[in-house]
Amino acid sequence: IVEGVMGMQVKKNRMIKTAYWMRAITRQTFGKKCWVLGLLVVASAANTAIITGTSIAHNSNAQFANVSHLPYANPNAPKGGVLSLSAIGTFDSINKWIDVGTPVTGTDYLFESLMTGSLSEAFVQYPLLADKVTYDPDDPSWVIYHINPKAYFWDGTPVTAQDVKASMDALLTKGVMSMRSYLSDVKETQVIDRQTVKFIFKSKDNQEIKLTVAQMPIWSKKSIDAYFDQVGLTPLMGSGAYKIGAIEAGRSITYVRDPNYWGAKPEAGVISNQGRNNFDQIKYVYYQNQEVAFEGFKSGEYFFREESKARTWVTGYHFPAAKAGMVVKETMTDKNPVPMQGIVLNLRRPIFQDFRVRQALTLAYDFEWLNKTMFYGQYERLQSFFYGSELAATGTPSPKEMQILSPLLPRLEPMQRQAVLTNWQAPKSDGNGFNRDNLLKAQALLKQAGFSYQHMRLYQPNGEPAKVELMVADEKLMRTILPYIRNLQRLGFDASVRQADIPQYLERKRKFDYDMIVDQFAQGLSPGAEQSYMWGSQAADEMGNQNTAGIKNGAIDHIIQQLTHASSRDAVIHYSKVLDRLLRSGYYIIPTYGKRTHNLAYWKFYEHGALPNNAVGLDYWWANKDKQAQVMQYLGR
Repeated sequence: IVEGVMGMQVKKNRMIKTAYWMRAITRQTFGKKCWVLGLLVVASAANTAIITGTSIAHNSNAQFANVSHLPYANPNAPKGGVLSLSAIGTFDSINKWIDVGTPVTGTDYLFESLMTGSLSEAFVQYPLLADKVTYDPDDPSWVIYHINPKAYFWDGTPVTAQDVKASMDALLTKGVMSMRSYLSDVKETQVIDRQTVKFIFKSKDNQEIKLTVAQMPIWSKKSIDAYFDQVGLTPLMGSGAYKIGAIEAGRSITYVRDPNYWGAKPEAGVISNQGRNNFDQIKYVYYQNQEVAFEGFKSGEYFFREESKARTWVTGYHFPAAKAGMVVKETMTDKNPVPMQGIVLNLRRPIFQDFRVRQALTLAYDFEWLNKTMFYGQYERLQSFFYGSELAATGTPSPKEMQILSPLLPRLEPMQRQAVLTNWQAPKSDGNGFNRDNLLKAQALLKQAGFSYQHMRLYQPNGEPAKVELMVADEKLMRTILPYIRNLQRLGFDASVRQADIPQYLERKRKFDYDMIVDQFAQGLSPGAEQSYMWGSQAADEMGNQNTAGIKNGAIDHIIQQLTHASSRDAVIHYSKVLDRLLRSGYYIIPTYGKRTHNLAYWKFYEHGALPNNAVGLDYWWANKDKQAQVMQYLGR
């Protein structure tokens, strides 16, 4: 066994070169049996290298393996103060990892994963509960994580491999359906010793699964055995920097920083925690809707807000505290794809099975009028499921994309086959509010699909009325959805919108009990296995999964599989673009609107350093005590 030096990678055949993605490695040339970190490794004929390092990356290189702190962290940030934010609706559970209950916001502060993701890189992970990772670059069928011996839970008991196994087994057998899909390639979790856990995977094809398992929450086995699948306000035993401080059932929750948090101690050596977790408390205040929440912000009931309403951002920040210089407005851009927000058509309903019907319903959405009259021109029409990133498909398919697409074309219905090869664009209106040309096109498509009119009402080919209902939970969506409903009514649909309370909405969504909903699909810069639970055929039949459209398309399944198996960045980009084309051309979801920026509003005592590329990074913000005193004096507190 030869130990690599800091920042060096020992390559096959004893060649050495600089590597930015690891700090130390262990190399073993196969051809005989050997012990690596106490594990018997069975040899193969070819030379290869087993790597033990402090970072791991998927189709990229780790940039920050040899730094003292992450570039968006301020290691000298002061500790103290309260980070307070708003949430909408209510809650009755702490556990968001099961398919029952209405979970409270912010529970990620309570637990940790084996590794933590970089906020400025596509898919790179650095130590958290694990201080090292061992893997074979040529054999992705296994990975080993080495638990930091300094890591322990709130009750002082150490985090062990048994806890990791119990957590993974619970997620795979009792967890939310989307996580079961995400982790479906995990075959077995093996406890090697107290601080070493090995994951065995079902195949060698999933290139990212060895990183995926390190993202999962780890809880104490004792608490998992006691109440993992129970709805309630008792948290599973975690190791996070925060514990629950106070709960007002359905109204607020406060997390308090653990003064004995293991990961903040210098001897733990967790670089990603430098300059992190700076607030003494983190509080979420619940409101009935966004309008009431904004009034709470104006009066100082909470102090940080991401503004999601364009009109409020443009016209609403002229209240006394803002005029007095107590409130900061900041626009932040990140490099992630803009989340796809759209009107989901539930293909489990027969009325949406015909491609032409879905295309007609898409034509009825008038973004240009909404953006002009309601959004103050603040939004863009989403043209891609990876909008604003290098993963978005543009123009017609490139030669490389055609190599991937061509064998799949026979699997597509003729109209989708034609649409996937075009320079796809969402329908555009003249913005005058009538959308006449697009509605005429939609009417023609409906007639081609066998729909007919009687007394100005639209009927399906089977003679049943063309009736659709759009379900929402967020009241602020109503004013943007009603113009679309009116356009559907102009087409002859018996169209309506139903506002459900959050518990009812979540329950119906889990059961796929709706015609249409507004849903959002966030994407990162390294898409992979998670695409299966959003768009995969199997997920369409799994209650509680996130394929809310009910998509069942063999070509899409194939591309998701290839994307998961991609072994280079170029392959990720090309398969993502082909997936994008297939999703757009199927008209499963009506793209609505989004923007490439975050509109942040906060009272002036919150501060930050350099922002990360791909997130707001609130974990690394802090409170300025002098400015906080000024704010409290202004508020009379």
